[in-house]
Amino acid sequence: MLCLKNVMKNWLAGALLAALVGPAAAFEQAKYAVVPSVTIYPGDVIGANAVDAVAVTNPNLAPGYASSVDQVVGKVSKRTLIAGRTIQLGALQEPFAVKRGTNVRLTFSSSQMVISARGSSTQDAMVGELIKVRNLDTGVTVTGTVMADGSVEVLQR
Repeated sequence: MLCLKNVMKNWLAGALLAALVGPAAAFEQAKYAVVPSVTIYPGDVIGANAVDAVAVTNPNLAPGYASSVDQVVGKVSKRTLIAGRTIQLGALQEPFAVKRGTNVRLTFSSSQMVISARGSSTQDAMVGELIKVRNLDTGVTVTGTVMADGSVEVLQR
């Protein structure tokens, strides 16, 4: 009889635990990770057809991975992304607004005037970064900030 009491007590404790934990597990949302469907190389712009969202089955997956396709589409890969492996957000960057060797519009403004000229960028840069640009008319290299429209605002010396 004593053995039957212990079995019943253990069964009741297990049933209570399952009743308390079960609903919480039902409300937990499924986690997703974004993985490339093809190998993506550094400098490639990631398109929607190059990635898939898959359910996360490994509870020990390191944090910092992309969990939705919107987080990666349109971004540029900084390193090779292997098909089927999670994409770390640190491996992505915004696309360049200005590419090396392209012609850009240089602008310099002061309180009384605005000067525009044509220039050739000497490096790749994103919006807000400092970049060196060679003025096509004078050959002088100037430093400026890349603007959202792709022009370069020249810094005052």
